[in-house]
Amino acid sequence: MKLIQDAFGSGQDLAMLQMCIRAVVVFFMALIMVRISGRRTFGKRTAFDNTLVIILGAVLSRAIVGASPFWATICSGFLLVVLHRLLAYACIKSSFLDRHLKGMSMPLYQNGKLNKHNLTRSLLTERDIMSDVRSKGNATKLEEVHEIYMESNGEVSVIRNT
Repeated sequence: MKLIQDAFGSGQDLAMLQMCIRAVVVFFMALIMVRISGRRTFGKRTAFDNTLVIILGAVLSRAIVGASPFWATICSGFLLVVLHRLLAYACIKSSFLDRHLKGMSMPLYQNGKLNKHNLTRSLLTERDIMSDVRSKGNATKLEEVHEIYMESNGEVSVIRNT
């Protein structure tokens, strides 16, 4: 026990070696946490997933620098990951939760018309839309596009006419 205490230190008065040992342990713990949270955490990039990434980074950094008790901080990180996973599973079962935790896609262009209200809600301009039409829809005019959506992860998707 004394060996572990000496290796990890306590409080904020940590030696460089103690912080390095903490960093290595936190790295592997974070890796395990990310594996537990699932691929969607970094793949989907929704507000729901980004929230976990930001908070987990902030929490785990405290363990490295000794701003919070080491093992309590690690346990808090695991709790956040398990909560994220449980909520993601609950979203599979409940469309209400899915809609409110992850958000929904929003039509920006349909039936030959731009939806000005949704453009404003998405903080996008017509120039932004035209940029996405060119880069994602491989088109130069809106007439070549069937629909455009702002997806729940903030990406704009462009569906060309068939």
